[in-house]
Amino acid sequence: MSNAAQAYARTSQTTASPREIEAQALLKAARQLQDVQTNWAGPDKNMHNALMFNRRLWTIFMSAVDTNDNPQPMEVRQNIANIAVFVMKQTVEMQMNPDPAKLKSLIDINCNLAAGLSGRG
Repeated sequence: MSNAAQAYARTSQTTASPREIEAQALLKAARQLQDVQTNWAGPDKNMHNALMFNRRLWTIFMSAVDTNDNPQPMEVRQNIANIAVFVMKQTVEMQMNPDPAKLKSLIDINCNLAAGLSGRG
C-alpha cells in the first residue's frame, strides 16, 4: 500500500462515525462468509476464519449492549443481544454440521444491520 493510501485509510478511520465503523465491520464479515458460501469446498480454513471473525464481532456487540453506559434503549439492546445469541448458535451449528446454505442467515443479518447503521435500511 502506498503512503498516500495508508494516510487515506487512517483519515477515513478517524472521520468515520462509530456506527459507520460497525457497519463496515459487519460488511467485511458478511463478505468473508459470502466468499465461503460462493466458493464452497467443504469445511476449511477459510470457513473457520470467516466464522471466527464474525463470532468475535458479535461478541463485541454483545458485550457493548451489556454495559451500563450504553446509550441505546433497553429494547434495542435486548434485540441486539437476541440476534447475537442466534448468531452464536448458528456459528456452532455451522461448525458442527457444515453446510453453505446455513451461512445465508448470518450474511443477511450482517448486511441488514449494516444497512440500518448506515441509514440505508
